[in-house]
Amino acid sequence: MNVTLEVVLVPVTDLDRAKEFYGERCGFRIDLDTEVSPGIRVIQATPPGSRCSIAMESGLPPMPGTKAMAPGTLHGLQLCVTDIEAARKELVDRGVDVSPVRRVGKTGWEDGKGETWNSFMSFQDPDGNGWVVQEAPAELSER
Repeated sequence: MNVTLEVVLVPVTDLDRAKEFYGERCGFRIDLDTEVSPGIRVIQATPPGSRCSIAMESGLPPMPGTKAMAPGTLHGLQLCVTDIEAARKELVDRGVDVSPVRRVGKTGWEDGKGETWNSFMSFQDPDGNGWVVQEAPAELSER
């Protein structure tokens, strides 16, 4: 049985603000923005080149057996790029507040690019949900 991760729910307070941030600033493709039922709106966005999307919603009760996350409580979602410095420049040029490129060193996080798989940066959406970007040595299809 194959199991694929295809959509991650990102808790936000303002759907229009989140749509602008992820679509305009982060460059995600907006796949869907619809009212699926009266009072229930869903926006789905996909990072360039990704097969996994994010979804943001309002008015939808949690699925039975799950709990709703508060906006700003999702941390550690990780995106991969093949050129972290170019990706950082693009995000900064689009108005995203991005950390410097960092690597894991002998004493913890150190500024500057590291060796293969050891270059990272981070940013937050307007609600404080935290993202990590890691440099990969090649596109996923080539690994």
